[in-house]
Amino acid sequence: MERDLLVPIAPSPERKESKTSQLDDLLIEKLEQTLHKPTQAVVTHDVAKIAAEHSAVDLAIVASCLPPHARAILFQNFTCIEEKIKFMINTDSSTRTAVFREVGDNEVAQLIESMPPDEAVEVLEDLSERRYRKVIESIEPTKAMRIKEIEKNARNTAGRLMTNEFFAFQMDVTIGEVASTIRNYPGIDLTSRIFVLNHEGELQGYVPARTLIVNPPELPIKQVMRSVLHKVTEEVPREEVADIVERYKISALPVVDGDDRLVGVITYEDVLDALEDILDETIGSVAGTREKVGENESAMRRFLSRAPWLFVTLLAGLINVGVMSSFENFENGMLTFVLFFVPLITGMSGNIGIQCSTVLVRSMALGLISPGRRKEAIFKELRTGASAGLVFGVLCGLLVYMMDFVGVSGITANPLAIGLIVSVGLFGACLTGTLLGVLSPFFFHRVGVDPAVAAGPIVTAFNDFLSMTIYFLIAVGISSLVF
Repeated sequence: MERDLLVPIAPSPERKESKTSQLDDLLIEKLEQTLHKPTQAVVTHDVAKIAAEHSAVDLAIVASCLPPHARAILFQNFTCIEEKIKFMINTDSSTRTAVFREVGDNEVAQLIESMPPDEAVEVLEDLSERRYRKVIESIEPTKAMRIKEIEKNARNTAGRLMTNEFFAFQMDVTIGEVASTIRNYPGIDLTSRIFVLNHEGELQGYVPARTLIVNPPELPIKQVMRSVLHKVTEEVPREEVADIVERYKISALPVVDGDDRLVGVITYEDVLDALEDILDETIGSVAGTREKVGENESAMRRFLSRAPWLFVTLLAGLINVGVMSSFENFENGMLTFVLFFVPLITGMSGNIGIQCSTVLVRSMALGLISPGRRKEAIFKELRTGASAGLVFGVLCGLLVYMMDFVGVSGITANPLAIGLIVSVGLFGACLTGTLLGVLSPFFFHRVGVDPAVAAGPIVTAFNDFLSMTIYFLIAVGISSLVF
């Protein structure tokens, strides 16, 4: 049964006609026309021309719309390694896999060695285990060690988001010495915050980059450093990291170990990438699919990602048929008309439940519901759902009664009784949907499952079963009293 899902982000008409969208369409059209040229030499020449005229980031985005072999051709026609790195970092997993099939281990090692360690970890995930070992063994040992330090952390944690290439100095170092060191390491991009350590390596504070410019070079950095108000450990979930960075607008969040020693830094850009992945997974959970919504996967892979959830929905539908057939034993004429309103009952209760669960899931994702406010949030949504069920239940009952009164519905049974059954049944079903929609996000959160599943097909199908059962029980009860 269809549902109007409250998707977290809906593209506006302005977004559909944005300059970046128009540019994507233009690049795809150019590349497709080029790939249909008669000879390989002409194709290579024209692709190289496109690669030279446009940003590697833009080409990385549209590459997923090309055939796999064409993605490798596009990558190989970038003239410098910096452009190739931008392409590999900003494209999707399937494109990286297609490129890796066509390039040798030496070229892959050269790319990895020139990347920041945190980006290299993400790119290396698309290599086979055999090639991964060969690449790691062939790159510079210090770079390999930094990559392995990040990889040892669990997925979706602060340790996986952080970079371990940053600038940190002891408190007695002068601003001039700091500036000189930064000049000697141009490959380290993180210069927005310079971190200050004591002699034991414990984090003491940080110095903004602007402070280094406006103060004299002989001044020790301990005199201009600021206190670190927020830091995380390596095992902190990425959702908590995103919440801290978004709330306090931190450009570089330090990551420390159990002894308060600085082991990495999470930048604002890292958090934006993590938020995109979180949104991707949330939309997939709400829609009932395991596929990566942001990636251009094949039709078969998309089907296999959606099939388990659809199978659950199929089973739930068969259970619903069993519930409806079980009430055939009640040979009461009133129940014949009750069946006409089943789509209305399941539709209303399902939409009310989804509204409640989606609002709560979004609030939980944004950190707006603290443990101390959960009861307040639950009762607020219960009141809202119950009010909606009461208002629409009474309204629907009156409309059903009035339709028969003016001769529209053609119901030969008692119209008042039919209206009463539908009214009370709709209220009971909506109340059931509200309870399910309110409690399921907290239940899934407690058992360690993404609360977004609460708005997915499993709960939707379960809601159909419960609301329809409540509706039939109310109908049988009222029908036995009336007749």
